[in-house]
Amino acid sequence: MHNIIIKKWIEPYVLLETFKKYFAITDITFDSISKVMAKNKMLKNIQKSEGKSFGLYMKNVNKYYVFESPENILKENLIKYIEVSESDCEISLDVDAALSLVDMAKAEAVILVL
Repeated sequence: MHNIIIKKWIEPYVLLETFKKYFAITDITFDSISKVMAKNKMLKNIQKSEGKSFGLYMKNVNKYYVFESPENILKENLIKYIEVSESDCEISLDVDAALSLVDMAKAEAVILVL
């Protein structure tokens, strides 16, 4: 799984509304007790879509989001949608490390793409 780590500050509402224009959305709300189960549910939903969905996790928001598309999703296109430069992003293959950066406030958001 390729994870796009967004390091540049971006308004969470703008990020959500931008993706909502192009993709169907499902949100998975969690608290400190259910966070791991919610994460696993999000990852399972992304994996079973076979490249037609992606996940989003943002700083200070207790939700995971899954966005779905009728066609395969390319990480390069997602970066264009949110209008950040590639220098504002980092690619990681480690899901847990990417999500941890958001939890530690070292990143604004993570987009998880197969």
